[in-house]
Amino acid sequence: MRRIAGIVLAVLLIGGVVAAAVAGRDRDGTGTATKTVRMVVGSEKTEFFADPDVVKALAAKGYTVEAETSGSWAMEGLDLTGYDLAFPSSRAPAVEIAAKHGVRGALPRPFYSPLVVVAHSGAAEVLAGNGLAALDGRNRGTLKMGPYLEAAGDDRTWQELEGAGEYGELTGTLYISSTDPETSNSGALYLAAASYVANGGKVVSSDAEVGRAAPLMRKLVSVQGAQQAGSDAVFRDFVSGAGNPLVLVYESQVAALLAEQQNPDDLVVLYPDTTVNSDHTVVPLTDDGKNLAELLRTDTALRKLAVRHGFRPQGDIAEFEQAASRRTAYLKQELTGVRQAPVPTSAVLRELARRARG
Repeated sequence: MRRIAGIVLAVLLIGGVVAAAVAGRDRDGTGTATKTVRMVVGSEKTEFFADPDVVKALAAKGYTVEAETSGSWAMEGLDLTGYDLAFPSSRAPAVEIAAKHGVRGALPRPFYSPLVVVAHSGAAEVLAGNGLAALDGRNRGTLKMGPYLEAAGDDRTWQELEGAGEYGELTGTLYISSTDPETSNSGALYLAAASYVANGGKVVSSDAEVGRAAPLMRKLVSVQGAQQAGSDAVFRDFVSGAGNPLVLVYESQVAALLAEQQNPDDLVVLYPDTTVNSDHTVVPLTDDGKNLAELLRTDTALRKLAVRHGFRPQGDIAEFEQAASRRTAYLKQELTGVRQAPVPTSAVLRELARRARG
């Protein structure tokens, strides 16, 4: 009986191995088992990689992705042994990661997204009525960074703004909620744009300029209290109606929301007249990571899916414009009138973040 049981078990095991091999062939239809690629990504890209259509498109190319999240600036401190790529939300932290891990050559940038401020309609109307913003429709406008930073530097409250009394939620100090600039890309880029404006339209580069910008950066951050490490949580809080009426997020997050919910009437998207584009940059750590990055950059199906999630593909704005035509009430198809601030060096940006956090 033991011999018979052993034979049966052996047959079952062999059958299991064969079944697994067949399943591997069937997954990608090419006769090659799917490769699993491990990556660490900024939180704003989690929904993209979790999208069943993205999973399917990658599987068709022979890849399964395991994505874990981290603040972009916190990635440098992670042990990336066993990972195939890191995918922070801008070039600056990517360069730091590449240097640490000896990655040479150009770093792929499949897509990008500008930073925007989302506001509830009442807050946007009050800002516009007091010269801090200009609305070009019910759900879209421009945040005037100079006047806003002047108000923030003067510790102005909502109660000091004409018309704010009509909205019970507009109380306390006027500020924009952002993420922790020491760990998160969007929070760091907020300081990059703000310091550029405060420095007279010049990128902060010297110790003296950092010293002059630091007090204002400190005000922008300290008024917020505890900050989130990633933009995804900040945006979800805003959408749920919790927290501050002004929140800094990526345009891609708004576009993804609009794809799910066509007419969120209380949402106004304010494009800062001076902002920073977030160039989502890949640091390939293995050949599989490099190949996957190339797919994200060039594959037609994946580029279309990136647009669906609100990202602007590098090299062809027409792809985004075609999709954005259905959401022009909220989003700018072209970033006309939006000035791009240069980003300080990583060392300067880290010092600004350190002083802002106090």
